[in-house]
This record gives sequence, C-alpha cells and structure tokens, in this order.
Amino acid sequence: MKNKKHNPFKHRPSYAHGLQSFCFNFFRAMTYFILICAVVIFANIFFKGAKTLFLSHFPYVNVDFLTQFPETLHVFQDPMTHETRELGEVAFRHYEAQLAQQGIALSSEVHAYAGGGIFPCIVGTVLLVSGSMLIALVLGIFSAIYLSEFGKQGRLIHWIRVAIGNLAGVPSIIYGLFGFSLFVIFLKWNFSLLSGCFTLAIMVLPIIITASEESLRAVPRGFREGSLALGATRWQTIRKSVLPYALSGILTSSILGIARVAGETAPIMFTAAYLVRSELPWQGLNKMSDFFFQGVQALPYHIYVLSTKVPQNEYTERVQYGTVFVFLLAIMFIALTSVVLRIKMRNRFRW
Repeated sequence: MKNKKHNPFKHRPSYAHGLQSFCFNFFRAMTYFILICAVVIFANIFFKGAKTLFLSHFPYVNVDFLTQFPETLHVFQDPMTHETRELGEVAFRHYEAQLAQQGIALSSEVHAYAGGGIFPCIVGTVLLVSGSMLIALVLGIFSAIYLSEFGKQGRLIHWIRVAIGNLAGVPSIIYGLFGFSLFVIFLKWNFSLLSGCFTLAIMVLPIIITASEESLRAVPRGFREGSLALGATRWQTIRKSVLPYALSGILTSSILGIARVAGETAPIMFTAAYLVRSELPWQGLNKMSDFFFQGVQALPYHIYVLSTKVPQNEYTERVQYGTVFVFLLAIMFIALTSVVLRIKMRNRFRW
C-alpha cells in the first residue's frame, strides 16, 4: 500500500480563509451594486433629459429650452383648432388677447416653472463657477506655495495643515451660513454674485490647497537645487522650475473643485441665487460694479425648487430632467476640458 505524499502548500479550509472569502465577495457585491445604481440613475436622467433637449426634426436641439427665461406653462384646449396646446406665459397672454377681441374666452391649466427655458440659470451657474474657481485657485495656489516652499516646517505649519484638512469635511450649509453672515450682512455685499463666488471659493479652498501642495511636493528636490545652484532666486526657482511641473496636479484639484462648486445648492441659496429674475446679469446696470452686486439664477437652485416646491406632474418632470441633463453636460464639458489640459501638461513635462 502506497503512502500518500503530504503537500505542505495545499490549500486547507479554515475559519480565517472562509471569513476572508466572505468579505471579498461581500465587498465585490457592494461595488457592483453601487455601479448598477449609478448606471440606472444616470441612464434614467439621460434618457428622459434627452427627450427634452433634443428634437426629432430640424434643428434637432431644443433651442428655446436653452435660450429662453423660465415661465409658467399654460395647457389649454384651443377653441379654434380643438387641439390641446402648450404655451408659455407671454405667448399665452398674447393669444388670449387675440381671442378676446373675437369674444372668445380662454381657460387653461397652469403649471408653474414648467414652460420657457433655463438660459438665465446656465449663465448664473457659469458665472458662479468661474468666479469662485478663479478666487479659489489664486488663493489656494499661493497658500500651497507658502506651505510647501516658504513656510518653516514646524508645529505651526502642522496645525495649519490639520485645520485645512478638517475644513474640507465641514458641511456645505455651514459655509452658506458663514457666507451669509460675513459677506451679506457684515460686509454688506447683500445677496449678490460676489457673495456667492467668495462663499463657494472658501468652501472649495481646502481641496485646492491640499492637492496643490501635494503636487508641489511631488516635484523632485533636484530641480530646486539645480536652479538655486545656477544662481536663480527662490521665487525664480519656484516660478520656472517647480510650478510648471506641478500644474497637472493643480488642474486635478481644480476638476474636483469645479465638480463640488457647480453642484452645491445651500451656499448659493443663502448668498446669491434667485429663483426668478427678469434680467440677465449684464442688463439694466447703472454702473459696471452693479454687475457683481446683484443676485443670479443658478441650475442647482432651479432643480431644487422644481423638485421640492412645485407640484409634480408630467410637465414639471420634463423640465426637471431636461435641466439636470443640461447641468450634467455642462459639468462634463468643464471637467473634460480640465482633463485634456492636465494630460497635455503631463505629456509636456516628464522626468
């Protein structure tokens, strides 16, 4: 009778291996579940939103939805053609006056914010994102340069970094209340574009500073030493031998910042966003500075109001999904631009 050879590397079932296998399968199932949920949500938004934005006939894009102001929608039975029609507030009043001259009364079903378009909301969102990112990038990059290159590494710098890290986790509504107290009331900037831009900039500043500082510290020390050895000043070294190589990482932080700034509702609700405004930011100005000290409409706040303050029906749902679809496309475009710039920077500077 032959004796079976004992294999010391043969897998032997044990409680630890069973637990490890269970955890592995559980985490994998959770990951797939999250991905499936995300796919279902975005597919639903893109499918329903595309029906609002795109048309089956020329020009194939719903230009009115992108270029008009939000309006109340009137749905009525046309007494002339006996067809069900949908008209915005302005067009309905004009048509009603025409019929009144013929002695025909017109009654309609009214749906608030379900007609017109979202052009002022797009303009306000672009202004808020552009202004806040400009402020945040300037302050964030200079702060990161100080912490990484000039600051004396000690206990003070350590606690500043800890404070910045903690600020990144503060809820956005706290930043909204802070901006309302500081900019709207104390500095008397009132409910304005400037108050909203500074509030959003302060909210995203910890992300910009942290990512920019990491990018600066990732540049090899030899670059600095070589530049200093050739007689360059410290500022010249940072400007020409460090900052260009850190730009790809800084652009990464700007992508994260844009995504967060564009999607926040609470900070702009307290400081800058109007639900309805009859003029665009550059219209009706007495002086140029008035441009910065007036409120604007914004896509996140418009979506919030449509979803929570307006009765839900097929007409408001169409505007909701169309607005969210345009909002996602705008964020994707801005983020894609930053990604392309980052890739170009990374390919340009390699070491």
